Amino acid sequence: MKAALRRQYGDQNAITIENLEKPVPQPNEILVKVHATTVNRTDCANLTGKPFIMKLMLGLSKPRRIILGTDFSGEIIETGATVKAFKTGDRVFGFFDMGQETQAEYVCIKEEVAYPMPAGVDFKTAAAGLEGAHYAYSFNHYVEIKSGQKILINGATGAIGSALLQFIRLNDVKITATCNTKNIELIKSLGADKIIDFTTDDFTKENEKFDFVFDTVGKSTFRACKPILKDKGIYISSELGPNSENIFYALSSKVYGDKKVIFPIPFSLKKTIPYISELLENGKFKPVIDREYSLDQINEAYKYVLSGQKTGNVIINMQ
Repeated sequence: MKAALRRQYGDQNAITIENLEKPVPQPNEILVKVHATTVNRTDCANLTGKPFIMKLMLGLSKPRRIILGTDFSGEIIETGATVKAFKTGDRVFGFFDMGQETQAEYVCIKEEVAYPMPAGVDFKTAAAGLEGAHYAYSFNHYVEIKSGQKILINGATGAIGSALLQFIRLNDVKITATCNTKNIELIKSLGADKIIDFTTDDFTKENEKFDFVFDTVGKSTFRACKPILKDKGIYISSELGPNSENIFYALSSKVYGDKKVIFPIPFSLKKTIPYISELLENGKFKPVIDREYSLDQINEAYKYVLSGQKTGNVIINMQ
């Protein structure tokens, strides 16, 4: 089988496409023929080993797993002897942030980390509905959203932001979202009530006050956003912030201050994926797909995602 490998940390130039033996499932595993995967922000962190904490988890000097990939959708072609939940021919999908070696034509997955694909959803949509939506769930569920509240999403065109916008749109709230000029119509179609073009305007200078500021790209700070938060308003960022300040603020703002920081440690996949699956099946969540590549073009796909220019999700078609 063909697979995307990297034996050392680096950029897209560290990736090679190689032919490997097709894996054989252990008794508790399923063998999946991968139809689609994505190149996402988590994949890029796994590729580069940045931030440094990734190396502590993946391997200090070099990665322990050499095949790339964190998410997948595909079809089971073989099951291990003790597998009970699935059978050959079932369509499944899944995600694991530390890597599942899914940027390959075939992958063995433990039974407990695979999920049935939602009915009526194609492989590309299923794969695109995982990584960003998993993190968006955490943004959405660490706070209690009430009718009539005002919410600002910074970075509404990313995989996290575009999913979060659709999740929050299920509530009766007013949503302001930031994006660049070319994506204004897209963000309108996803349900934003007001759009701020970050190429011309600074959202932190808004006169309006918000109950929540969701910084899905981690490019702002609590200090910058504090003036636009209401009393008891909350700032949530996807990143640690300068000098890891968001961890400090998340701890200290519980003790004092009327405006708080929450650092959204991801929820269990056993909570997030069933939630995502139901919304996909009901048509209430439609992942944004920016570009599609073949496995042989995966270096180009990583280069594009590493540039920070993607909108929504980048798909790798495996079949």
